[in-house]
Amino acid sequence: LSILIVLKGADWFIESAISISNKLGIPKIIIGATIVSFATVAPEFFVSTIAAYLGHTEMTVGNALGSVICNTGLILGFVIAVRSRSPIENKFYMKSLFMVIAVLMLILFSYNGVITVFNGLFLLFLFIGFIYYNYKYQTNIWNDENPSTHRNKLVHIRKELIYFVLGAIFVIIGSRLLVYSGVELAEIIGVPEMIIALTLVAFGTSAPELVTALAAVVKKHHDLSIGNIIGANLMGLTLIFGVAPFFRDIPILAQSLYYDIPAMLVLICVAVIPALVLKRLERWMGILLIILYIGYILGLIMWYV
Repeated sequence: LSILIVLKGADWFIESAISISNKLGIPKIIIGATIVSFATVAPEFFVSTIAAYLGHTEMTVGNALGSVICNTGLILGFVIAVRSRSPIENKFYMKSLFMVIAVLMLILFSYNGVITVFNGLFLLFLFIGFIYYNYKYQTNIWNDENPSTHRNKLVHIRKELIYFVLGAIFVIIGSRLLVYSGVELAEIIGVPEMIIALTLVAFGTSAPELVTALAAVVKKHHDLSIGNIIGANLMGLTLIFGVAPFFRDIPILAQSLYYDIPAMLVLICVAVIPALVLKRLERWMGILLIILYIGYILGLIMWYV
């Protein structure tokens, strides 16, 4: 139930923000580069940052890493597996580069055993750099509309403002419920909070990426889905580990350092390196990603059973 509240709240929050931006005359390229890009990672971001605020840092780390692992191994693997062989687009290179840099920065910071505010600032700078790249890329493909046609419409955004506030309230309440229920479930079945966050919570908050990917596959827009997943991974890592340390330092446990983060790195390398070398994506890459994801989950189960 808490996952559904978070997802519905995030949907209202993002949709109303887009509508308000449109009515205030903000150009579509800016909306697309910022609000729309943030849409799919909103659940992970709110759940992880609120978990940090509440002091459940294992939930913060587990959800952040688990979402990237789920997005890459399961969702991206599925999209690539059902996609016919074809060359990759230019934006794949840049998004992959940003993604690899984010992971390497996270690995470097993690070896200190804690993510601090200072570390978080570097990740936020990378996030801003990605948003700027996204803005420049969309500038080249979208025609900017004249914002003057949308001015003086403040009186028409009352409904959107209500949904915006309701969405924010739903996300905050739902995130708190999800964190508390995750902690309680971990206590009931006798496993660390990290395991629940890496699996159930991460899969639940990755639902927007899954829905987007399925819709893109049905509509034959595989390239769009692949780009969105890579972008979501990057934004999730940089935003969560960039903002959460402002509430408290985020400890990195041995399991994350020696199992979860290496697993994430392997999945990203399998998704990116063969594609860059071959200059195309092939189905075997997607199948391999899914197999590796299943292996990772089985490894978690064997670790604690």
